[in-house]
Amino acid sequence: MSTVDAQMPGVFYRRPSPEADPYIETGTLVQAGQTIGLIEVMKTFNEVKAEKPGRVSKILLDDGDEVDIGQSMFEVDEA
Repeated sequence: MSTVDAQMPGVFYRRPSPEADPYIETGTLVQAGQTIGLIEVMKTFNEVKAEKPGRVSKILLDDGDEVDIGQSMFEVDEA
């Protein structure tokens, strides 16, 4: 198991817009480099990408949660 940690402080989002489906759900298989969330900093949206392939085992934040540098956002069971 590995975690995906925030590279910057900001506001976390699981979807590209309020009406869109989330990028991922618990159990989703992800590839390295796949967008799995967003962090908003001063009205700029920065993509959060999976670092390694695997299955998302836990989503640790909800839409709109504030996140700090180094805070874990997802747990991924490596493939």
